[in-house]
Parts: sequence; C-alpha cells; structure tokens
Amino acid sequence: MALTLVVLSGDPDAMHPITLDGPRIFVGRAETCELRLPDFSVSPRHATFRQRGSDYLIEDEGSTNGTFVGPVKLSPHAPRVVRSGDRIRFGRIWVEATVESVPVTTRTTIATKELALQLVAKAMSASGDSTVPRVVIRQGIDQGNELRLDVPEKRYTLGRSTTSDVVLEEPNASRRHLELFTRLGQVYARDLGSKNGTKLGGQPLISEKETLWPKGALLELGEDHMLLMDPVGEALAELERAADEVMPANEEVPIPSTRSANVPTVPPPKLNSERPAAPPPRSTQRPPPSSNRGVTSADLFVGLLAIGVLAASAFGLYWLLGGH
Repeated sequence: MALTLVVLSGDPDAMHPITLDGPRIFVGRAETCELRLPDFSVSPRHATFRQRGSDYLIEDEGSTNGTFVGPVKLSPHAPRVVRSGDRIRFGRIWVEATVESVPVTTRTTIATKELALQLVAKAMSASGDSTVPRVVIRQGIDQGNELRLDVPEKRYTLGRSTTSDVVLEEPNASRRHLELFTRLGQVYARDLGSKNGTKLGGQPLISEKETLWPKGALLELGEDHMLLMDPVGEALAELERAADEVMPANEEVPIPSTRSANVPTVPPPKLNSERPAAPPPRSTQRPPPSSNRGVTSADLFVGLLAIGVLAASAFGLYWLLGGH
C-alpha cells in the first residue's frame, strides 16, 4: 500500500499531491525529508509516517508546534494509525492522507523539491514578491547582460546570432550556443552542440542533454561567467536554515473544508421544503353513534326479550300471592 499526501491550501486547483511508499517517511522543513513543508512553523524533522503491514502510523518527532489529527494533538513519540481521509496538521500546514494501492510518485527526491518550490512560489506571489529566475553575466566581455526566465518551459537561447534572446560578443561562443529554460521551478541548461562547449559548476555539459543548474554553480561560456539568481530557491534555502517559529498558544488553524478528489462526500440532507407532505394521522377515537339511524332486528329482539321478562315476573308474583 502507498501513502498519498495532499498539501491543502483551501483551493482545489492548488492542491499538491505526492504518493510515497516506504518503511519510514519523514515530514518537515529539512531538505532530507520526503515531504518538505517550507513554513517557519514546521520543524526540520517534524513527524514520521511508519509502515506497519498495510497500515501507516503517524508519530510526532517532538516538534515545536505539534502534530494534529483533526482537532486532536498527538503526544510526542506516540504513534497513531492513519485512516484514509485524515486531515493532519504540521505547524500551520494541513495535509490530507490517503492509504491506497496506487503507483508511487516517480523521482521522489526531485518531486519533493518541486513541491516545496511550488509552495514557496505561491507564498511569495501572494506577498507581491518576484519569483522570476534571472541569469546575470558577472564576468567577461558580455558582463552586465541579464536574462529573465519569465515563461516556464520556454527555451531561451544565447549565442552570437542576432536572433538569440541574449546576443553574445564572446568570440568563443557559437551562433546558437546554449539554451536555458525553467521546469517546475527549476532551471535547466542545454548545450546546443557548440564548437567550444559549456561548463556548469566546472563540469562540461554533455551536448544536447538537459542538465539541472545547481544552486550557486557558475556557468562558463568562454570567458563569460554567468550566475543564476533564483529568488524562490533562495527563499527555500533560507526557510530551511531558519529557527522554528513558536506559534501562539491561542492561535487557531481551521481544518480546510476542501476535499481531494479521492475522498467521497456525503450528499446533504434535503430541506423541509423538498420533502413530500406526510399524510394526516389516523384518528384513534370511535365515531359518535348516529342519532338518526333506523330500527334494526337487534332492537326488536331486545324489546321482545324485555316483554317476556316482565310477563314472567308478573306470573311469579301472582303465584306467590296465592292465585293458584
């Protein structure tokens, strides 16, 4: 069985699922966690999911702000069984857990980082901060030139051709030397079969192969040295280095009302106006006797019997008085 974790943000289109399968899954702010939650209220190693047969257990690792299953706060190092549809809160971040038999997320390490970058980018955008990566030429004949990678997946070219997005004066550059693009918040470089090659982090790029641009690495194209300025990546690194924020004791973090697609919902009950009218209750009282009903055979029988009784009584009285 696999464990699908969905980071809830109150918007169905902004949910971020990841499916994991392993004996131990760490949740926290640290880069080494399988589920990275970039928020100051989340501890570097906040909690752990542990597999037990077909079940998963959730355990708080002594975090600063605690782990909650619904409204219930878990005691540190006290495991609890996870049920599909459980809403679990780590610091201020709500996550929905589902235990199911589905394929796991491929390239988990990359997917985990991409998820963290998406969450940071969303928070920065909401605050009005720029999230656009920039490539700046810090050294060489083209020093000062800059390229903004505004459009995800768009291929930006660098070279001596006048049709390039960045036209280079560097004599060792080919007409179409290099290609840069962003994918899911990360920047990639691809040498376009240049004559003199390109180095990234001191290592030659393999021609025509897409290579991830590591944080802090220099890209060398002849004498031009380029540096990647990545505000989202820098913010994520700062979050990972920071100390935990202690949440106020009275701070409330409501359980999100949004449901993921794989959690069934119960249809709401009908309103009173939608229900059919109930039939009137049956009366338990007998109807009063009718005052205008006619004489029946039972009435004649009762009357004749009464006359017979009176006659018998009169005869008995005559006999007693000596009339025999």
